[in-house]
Amino acid sequence: MSTAQVAAIDTSDAVVIQPIGAFEQHGAHLPLDTDALVAETVAARARALLADDANVWLLPTLRYGKSNEHAGRAGTVTLGASTLLALLHDVGESVAASGFRKLVFVNAHGGQPQLLEMVARDIRAATGLEVFAVSAMHLGEPAGMRWDDEGYSIHGGQSETSVVMAIDESLVDLEVADADGVALGELFAGYRHLTLEGAVPTAWLTNDVSVSGVIGDPRRASAEIGARVLEHWATALSEALLEIKSFSWPALR
Repeated sequence: MSTAQVAAIDTSDAVVIQPIGAFEQHGAHLPLDTDALVAETVAARARALLADDANVWLLPTLRYGKSNEHAGRAGTVTLGASTLLALLHDVGESVAASGFRKLVFVNAHGGQPQLLEMVARDIRAATGLEVFAVSAMHLGEPAGMRWDDEGYSIHGGQSETSVVMAIDESLVDLEVADADGVALGELFAGYRHLTLEGAVPTAWLTNDVSVSGVIGDPRRASAEIGARVLEHWATALSEALLEIKSFSWPALR
């Protein structure tokens, strides 16, 4: 689009989507830009489910993220927390300067949802934008979905591998895929409150829980499973986008 085309958009109810992922190791069988690819696909498919005149717009995908839990593994490129916060804040200010009022971060990297929620509030305070941080993996799963590595597939496992296979099966090499990662149930057995990412989360690095970098079991992944998950995520996001489009804070003063 040209600057003139963007200037012609009715910004009163327009929604701008910023997909964001990461560039990090996902084991030997998945590409480094897995998270960016997933965020981009979910955002694009959600937009495609809406009417042509929905007034929802996609920005170019941010393909780097905060991936320091994978730092040191070949190919990983990570931004520091302060760098990513500054980058996203600048994006928000730019979106606001173009006259838009609503910004949605669509994320597919598990290492940065909390950071996105923080910067969303900072952008809101600085610009007046209504900002929403959405992580694809928090949109739930299709009814009846059962994973072979349930509660364990948090990085490069069956679920994530299946989703990438549904996007482009040629990107996945199941011949070199293998299961890895400590048994989280055993690791936290006997602890009442401690979990990896629960009510009392334990800060962790990939080296704490995996030798290969995979945390889960990708060997039973399939494009069919991934397609079901992608459809669920895209549908949920499209519904959320319509809610975001209609939402406004009450005028309290």
